[in-house]
Amino acid sequence: MIGRESELRRLARLASAREPAVALIAGEPGIGKTRLVHELLATVPAGTVVLVGQAEPGSLSRPYEVLLDAIDGRPEVDEEQLAALADARRSPVERLHTGLALLSELIGDARAVIVFEDLHWADSESAALFERIADQHGQRLLIGTYRPDEVSRRQPVAGLLARMERRHAVTHVRLDRLTPAQTAALLAAATGAPVALRAATALHHRTGGNPFFLEELLRALPGYAVEALVEQPLPWSLADVLRRQVDDLEPVSHRIVEAATVLGHRIPFDLLADVTGAGEDELIAVLRDLVTRGVLVESGEDEFAFRHALVREAINDQMLGRQRRRLHEAALDVLLRRKTAFRPNKGGGGAEDGASDPAMVAHHAQGAGRYDDMVAAARSGAALYLSIGSAYQAFQLAEMGLDEVPDDTELLAAAARAAWLAGLLDEALRYGRRWRDLAGTATDRAEALYLLVRLAWEARVTDEMRASTQDIETLIAELPPGAGQARAMTAIAQSSYLRDDFDAALLWAERALALATEFDLPDVRLIALLEKGATLAERSQTAAEGREILSALVDETEKAGEWVLAAQALNILISEPPASPSEYSEILERMRIDAERAGFESLAVATYFQGRARLAVRAGDLRAAIDALIEGRALDQGYLRRGRWADYHGVFLAGLYLEAGELDRVEQLIADLAALPSNPPPTIPGLAFHLACRRGDLPGAEAAMDELVVALAGQPWRSGEQAHDLISAALELGLPMARLDRLASTLLDADVWDAHRTLVDAQLDEAHGRHAEALAGYLSITEAHILGPAHRGTVRIGAARCLLAADRRAEATAHAEAAGPLLAQWAGWRVAQLDQLRARLGLAPAGAADAVSGPAALTPREREVAVLISDGLTNTELARRLYISPKTAAVHVSNILRKLGVASRTEVGDLLRRS
Repeated sequence: MIGRESELRRLARLASAREPAVALIAGEPGIGKTRLVHELLATVPAGTVVLVGQAEPGSLSRPYEVLLDAIDGRPEVDEEQLAALADARRSPVERLHTGLALLSELIGDARAVIVFEDLHWADSESAALFERIADQHGQRLLIGTYRPDEVSRRQPVAGLLARMERRHAVTHVRLDRLTPAQTAALLAAATGAPVALRAATALHHRTGGNPFFLEELLRALPGYAVEALVEQPLPWSLADVLRRQVDDLEPVSHRIVEAATVLGHRIPFDLLADVTGAGEDELIAVLRDLVTRGVLVESGEDEFAFRHALVREAINDQMLGRQRRRLHEAALDVLLRRKTAFRPNKGGGGAEDGASDPAMVAHHAQGAGRYDDMVAAARSGAALYLSIGSAYQAFQLAEMGLDEVPDDTELLAAAARAAWLAGLLDEALRYGRRWRDLAGTATDRAEALYLLVRLAWEARVTDEMRASTQDIETLIAELPPGAGQARAMTAIAQSSYLRDDFDAALLWAERALALATEFDLPDVRLIALLEKGATLAERSQTAAEGREILSALVDETEKAGEWVLAAQALNILISEPPASPSEYSEILERMRIDAERAGFESLAVATYFQGRARLAVRAGDLRAAIDALIEGRALDQGYLRRGRWADYHGVFLAGLYLEAGELDRVEQLIADLAALPSNPPPTIPGLAFHLACRRGDLPGAEAAMDELVVALAGQPWRSGEQAHDLISAALELGLPMARLDRLASTLLDADVWDAHRTLVDAQLDEAHGRHAEALAGYLSITEAHILGPAHRGTVRIGAARCLLAADRRAEATAHAEAAGPLLAQWAGWRVAQLDQLRARLGLAPAGAADAVSGPAALTPREREVAVLISDGLTNTELARRLYISPKTAAVHVSNILRKLGVASRTEVGDLLRRS
């Protein structure tokens, strides 16, 4: 069910509704219509009557074929009614009512799901019956599946669809082909392990994202690794099915379709005409017939493609090797005769009229065995595709050339850069290392080392990053002043910046800038400015200067077409929220556009959607933030690969789920992250501690905290926001004060002095009963811009609690009211704290009518638990005493605290004694 989750949910809602509903599921053969229906039927409640009938090719001459198939083998079917349904001497109306009566007796008053499969083949009587079933009442879902491409005006289904649309509220479910990311997910689900992006992309191309074709490939070739499937011949059964589409073609048409298979995925009309020698009118007639048959589609102006790449392969596999080579040779000669150089259009791709795409030249040169032409096309094509942001295409071409000349440094450089931009870190590292080892000049070696430093940081290969930095330092000492030395200096600046050594980063960036000015090195100057601006932006006292440098650099790099540098500069600018959400949104969109122009996968997808999530957090909209990350996760499978992008995305999403209280999802994300080999040491214990606290699991939290404290020793930075998240969770759990203070001292250091630090200090003061100090802290940051709405809501709640402790109810009420709008689009523990506070103040929960609060709101079981809490029992002891699980005990405790409007177990006892 990869890629079909939303469709399944829609159908499940219809199946569980009290009213009758109709759903029509449309899609091409093999797209998963039947699979979707079967998955739905597996979820319907027990007692639901399920009837599934299947129309078959040729069933137009068999009245009520679908109904007869649905009821076949059911012993409760009345034999006389069945005979009446099949009696051709009876009138159509009589037989129709007989069919309806049969269904009525089978279903009775029960809930039912009735499915008519492949309506495009259904006879007119079955189509009429489908329509009449839709008119009936009761808790029933009527589903029809069909192939839109096989519906014509002469078939009964055409009229049925039109009438259904006019007379009923029909839910239309259109199943599309899987996206590349969904293809990768399906392959991972089928094989039990993540699949290399390159293999997943190749199989997506071969199958067009059709799930049936994917499964046929996997089923027919058991034992093969997915990567090996890319090169394996098609299974004979599927190939035979596909070849049948062209078996009855005329000889001329057959010759043209065979030539088309050799010309590749995109088939230009003029190239096909030149290779086959067909006249224009003749070729138009043949292509029209092939499009009508569904073999080809018109993919663009004067351009065609096979409907499925597997169709092309099936036909291609029947041809002789010499026949294919001759066609490749003819195509190559045509392409090389074209004098116009291939250039990208203004839209970012394609070619000018009459131009030859280097990828096509390389493809046909390889097929013709002319390897010098292939290598030349690979070199020029890789450089071209990098310049227009087609990183994956550049990578494929570079690899094609390297298969023939494995030591070519120009191709190695292109392969390393393209793999990095496409997010293929392992391949980028492999080619980058070889490029470094074979570099013929110092400047070339400096370029390779600059990229390797970045790659090692992204892949979290810290030892290699350190070694590459040392190599660059040695190289600088050996080089004379000039381009090579300046380039090496930018690499040292980058390495220092990534390792948080900002003094060294600034020094080396300034030195590189000086050399760039002295020797007129515009490219090096732009890179050095990026490193200088990024370094300055990291420090509060120089942040404004750094952002100014980066903003000017973006304008300059965009004018120069240096999209990678522009996207990197914009990414740094969005790392801290600007003055307004609109400004942030504008910078974020600009970064995405420039990243897409560069083919920079991680910035264009993962970072972009993370930015959208941060923007939603700044707007106080928790669900929008979660949805943004989920959307990015669906579009980019890069989070499954190792490296900083992978764990950051998962940790961010886990943090939002912890905010929302969706704890089971957090547990799954922790398991996903634990499978990655390159998480920073505090990641897993930090999330495990947070989750245990939110679940009320004190032993689990204490064990995770011990691991976290050790792991934090290896984290060179401290974050007030991280401290606030973990301290808030520990406070909700009731972590012993000694442990709480130890955790706080580990999470905070002298460098953390922003509003988050003040918030944490105020929370700790409040926990220690120092309400006056806590109130002063809270009041100092009620309008702090650095804090988002949700955090400012928590500040207001804390201030109100402290004011209540001083019996200043009117002021406390004002802060509680101020917290409401800040948390209006939030959820989870912050909103629960607000509801507790409002209950203590005698106010209804936010958005709720007058509600019962205090001890009267407790259920009998909760009163029992509350008494035990006041006696000092922990969750584990509660569970043992009441014969329940610790998780259930934690839920009871959370509900009691919320209903009583208190923040701690001690307050529960005080409140019970007073009442």
